[in-house]
Amino acid sequence: MNARQVDKALRQPSAAQPVADGRAPARKEKMMGSSAVNKGSSLFKVALTAGAGATIEWYDFFVYGTAAALVFPKIFFAADLPPLVAQLAAFSTFAVGFIARPFGGIVFGHFGDLFGRKKALLVALLTMGLATTAIGFLPTYAGVGALSPLLLLALRFVQGIAVGGQWGGAALMAIESAPPGRGGFYGSFVQIGVPLGVVLSNIVFFFMVAAFPQNAFETWAWRVPFILSIALVFVGLYIQTRLEESVAFEQTARTQDLTQKEKRKSPVLQVLARHPKKIVLAGGAFIASNTCFYAAITYAVSYGDSVLHLSRSAMLASVVAASVVMVPGLLFFGALSDRWGRSTLFMAGAALTGLWSFAFFPLLETLSYPAVLVALIVELLCLSVMYGPQAALFAELFPVEVRYSGASLGYQLGAVIGGGFAPIIATALFAKYASTLPISIFLFGVCFISLTCTYFLTRDAKSSSARRGS
Repeated sequence: MNARQVDKALRQPSAAQPVADGRAPARKEKMMGSSAVNKGSSLFKVALTAGAGATIEWYDFFVYGTAAALVFPKIFFAADLPPLVAQLAAFSTFAVGFIARPFGGIVFGHFGDLFGRKKALLVALLTMGLATTAIGFLPTYAGVGALSPLLLLALRFVQGIAVGGQWGGAALMAIESAPPGRGGFYGSFVQIGVPLGVVLSNIVFFFMVAAFPQNAFETWAWRVPFILSIALVFVGLYIQTRLEESVAFEQTARTQDLTQKEKRKSPVLQVLARHPKKIVLAGGAFIASNTCFYAAITYAVSYGDSVLHLSRSAMLASVVAASVVMVPGLLFFGALSDRWGRSTLFMAGAALTGLWSFAFFPLLETLSYPAVLVALIVELLCLSVMYGPQAALFAELFPVEVRYSGASLGYQLGAVIGGGFAPIIATALFAKYASTLPISIFLFGVCFISLTCTYFLTRDAKSSSARRGS
């Protein structure tokens, strides 16, 4: 088979086996979506609603990270702990949310593949809203002692379960109803939930820090951002009453005999048995995006505040500004992946992010706020090159009947390995070497891992297409 035949095979995959770097071929897109959503619901409304749900869900998840950097070391742990130990303990509870995410992917993936994306997404949103609101009412260490961090840990675990199920449901609701050739663009609406969640969480904390003295902030004002997450309940109710199930899931469900469906093996077990290599490589591909993102928005805030003694409000404002710039970046690169291919952009993003890691911390250390802003904006734009096309890339790896499980497992595997421990590793490296250079080397290393995993995903897809065409 010559190169032209291989390219033709890549552009016309079978419906059951979409390619990793496809430009959303028409044949596959007809399987994944339709030009109209059931009962007249517009495609754009589906994308916006999925993005809104993702935004508030990620707001809940990120508001915890900001609190872990700014206030949790002082109120949920013993006052006699050294500041570094207390900070590491707070970041450890932050990491628990990432450890829980693969379990959320398994649970919600199972029910999402069997009973529908909409139902699984609804339950994930409600679970997150209730868990985050409960954190806002927790007693502090001064009130109940060691029980306080244990309760915090338990609720953070529930947050991780919820966000582990939310991403797959929101992404597939948008992508599986997208018109032909637009999966990358519509999937990017779910991806913008991440920076918008960062913006919302930091704006709320910025207001609380600016409006109240430190004593009031650490006593009660920090609770307000958590209690506001009750808004997720209303988003869930809207999804339940106004949106239909994804087109691809309904098409697949109609083709399956009820008896066969009842006897059907667990989707999670199926995808683990049939596509284990893809799940591992997808997880590896996501490591860089997740690790570098949390190093930028969580560790950098803590480093700027506690080590560089930069203004806490200025650091939060810089994160907000960079996240706002990231939103159009995600939409642009998601749309671009429909034309150029997913993995081409993904590997370029990994290379750019790895190289920028060596400029990121030196810019922070200038103590110049314009330099800090440039460092964060360029970092998040580099990450957008990867994260914009990612929802479509992961969805296209798996057939419809196991897609929720497969995409969620790959995504959450990368999340637990990458982002959950990024602030802890960065804090420990700086404590040992008193330099940010080892942190930059660490970030460059995870970018190299992601680039390599994405390359092998693409190579395997091309090999499979070549075998089918020979």
